[in-house]
Amino acid sequence: MRYNLAFINHFLTSQDNGRVLGYDNRHGYHHRHYKGGVQPYEFSGYAATAFRFFAEVDELKKEKR
Repeated sequence: MRYNLAFINHFLTSQDNGRVLGYDNRHGYHHRHYKGGVQPYEFSGYAATAFRFFAEVDELKKEKR
């Protein structure tokens, strides 16, 4: 199963086409995008990844308030 979660906000970063945060398995491994960087992470299921993603997005939204 493929998945892609992305939070795009050009005010927080212009790198990676504005993708501030993302999780996906597009290139055959699970990885996390963060402000232009990419690092692998241990996948423990889609629900856990989505929960982590939305918690991080909530924190990121506070940066520009």
